[in-house]
Amino acid sequence: MTKRPSGDVVVVGAGMVGAACALYAARAGLDVIVVDRGPVAGGTTGAGEGNLLVSDKEPGPELQLALLSSRLWRELAQEKLAAAVEYEPKGGLVVASTAASLSALTVLTAGQRAAGVQAVAVDADRLRDLEPHLADGLAGGVLYPQDAQVMPTLAAAHLLRVSGARVETGRAVTRVLRGPGGAVRGVRTDRGDVLAPAVVNAAGVGAAEVAALAGVDVPVLPRRGFVLVTEPLPPRVRHKVYAADYVADVASDSAALQTSPVVEGTAAGPVLIGASRERVGFDKSFSLPVVRALAAGATRLFPFLAHVRAMRAYVGFRPYLPDHLPAIGPDPRVPGLFHACGHEGAGIGLATGTGLLLAQALTGSVPELDLTPFRPDRFDRPPRSPHPDRVAGRPDRAEPFDEETSP
Repeated sequence: MTKRPSGDVVVVGAGMVGAACALYAARAGLDVIVVDRGPVAGGTTGAGEGNLLVSDKEPGPELQLALLSSRLWRELAQEKLAAAVEYEPKGGLVVASTAASLSALTVLTAGQRAAGVQAVAVDADRLRDLEPHLADGLAGGVLYPQDAQVMPTLAAAHLLRVSGARVETGRAVTRVLRGPGGAVRGVRTDRGDVLAPAVVNAAGVGAAEVAALAGVDVPVLPRRGFVLVTEPLPPRVRHKVYAADYVADVASDSAALQTSPVVEGTAAGPVLIGASRERVGFDKSFSLPVVRALAAGATRLFPFLAHVRAMRAYVGFRPYLPDHLPAIGPDPRVPGLFHACGHEGAGIGLATGTGLLLAQALTGSVPELDLTPFRPDRFDRPPRSPHPDRVAGRPDRAEPFDEETSP
């Protein structure tokens, strides 16, 4: 009988969230195997901008997760990882075009400050001290020093490398294996079984499919977004700069197209321009109206961009859950199943906090944040009680087995 690879935990998904889960689980002493049907960072991560933001979060559980993640990103940068992942603590600048939007932004920042966010009000006549090429006539803004940026594909690849996890790409999961009592025993892939008593679903927009393989529902849906990339430029945009209505678009439940200008430079020179949101399934078709809307919004913020060439546009899918909170932690419906998915457009920024919380849950430690708002089963009707046999403590190593039950 061919020996099947085994470990303490299988992480399904080699994007940014999966990489962070692997890193912190390995640092907690677990033997980690990462599997993905595609390459490292081949999904949402590879189509992202690399934002590490607290500025776009309203007070609540997601903001607390963002603050934890921001602290962990800074700690990783101090471990001499900054250059490897192109970590830039550039800060964010949110600008308001009208007195009404500035008033709403002021209310938002009051709640954010109470939660621990650094937010500095910027008068209209001081905006150009921060961004000399901004448009005239803006009503004011807020500077968020904690906002930062990484190069997402580099970050995912590097975190996986330093984790020491075994990474198996090009390996599609076809089944979540269950023992006679229903507990997870690993995963079946198109290239053989990978055994472990814990499975982490970090499959991004494929997370609903992985959950279904275990017999549970986690209603992750794709939300499409485009990004425009300009020709390389000398540094002209110093911060991540976006319009105040971007926060409302992030929190919106609308399936219709929404665009709000988001502009930021990169270490390599090109300027990245977003952001669009729409629910159109997995349709990757190029949309000229969306790209035109992005360009128009960007030039309203930075008029010089009207004379800059856009070299390309790319599209990605944000893994969206109905209440705009990710699913993080053990699934009480299936002992040994954990989830780390549904972060929508914030997965890069929230990955480190998610990875730490998952590692703490996997090893039976008390999580740094209350995981109740992120419960994977919160969409069940009626809510289900936690399973009495849920995994706690360091999982025992799984050995090859012959008996299994279907999900």
